[in-house]
Amino acid sequence: MLDLSDDVTLGDLSTTKRTLLSDGAWLDVRPGWVGGAATLFERLADAVSWRAEQRPMYDRVVAVPRLLAFYGEGRALPHPALDQAKTALDRRYRAELCEPFRTAGLCLYRDGHDSVAWHGDRIGRGNSEDTMVAIISLGEPRALLLRPRGGGGTVLRHMLGHGDLIVMGGSCQRTWEHAVPKTAKPVGPRISVQFRPRGVG
Repeated sequence: MLDLSDDVTLGDLSTTKRTLLSDGAWLDVRPGWVGGAATLFERLADAVSWRAEQRPMYDRVVAVPRLLAFYGEGRALPHPALDQAKTALDRRYRAELCEPFRTAGLCLYRDGHDSVAWHGDRIGRGNSEDTMVAIISLGEPRALLLRPRGGGGTVLRHMLGHGDLIVMGGSCQRTWEHAVPKTAKPVGPRISVQFRPRGVG
């Protein structure tokens, strides 16, 4: 157990469970990796300069249904716990990834109306190379769905929240898709922190 500031702790990554998917994709899941996740959620919700974005869709421009923040290479992360999490993930996955995680993207899902549609992180190297995306979930649990690219296969469902970690590796970004669907159930806010290597988006 690694003690961090604000009573936030990181657990042992040796208990991470790997699930092999099709076509060279895999998932690692470590429930409750971040202790004191509620405290970290509150610090990030207050400290991050969240921005609303818009995107073109067909013949109109629509609001992206979540708030966003991005921390590129060399930019200080908004809380020391994220630096320590990145260091721990680098140590755990460097032999497979052969490089460190370089960037952090944050999403704030304000309620059940916020979501992200089916996609893979295929901008840049993720479109042609095996890579990894490590996601820390803070706040209220939300469903992360995964399916083979293009649909037609079994949909996997992971309820992520309260400091859970999920790592999508191998060919997962090319051969699988993931989504956080809207929900009509009353649900509180959730923050997703995504660590990526250079050139993966």
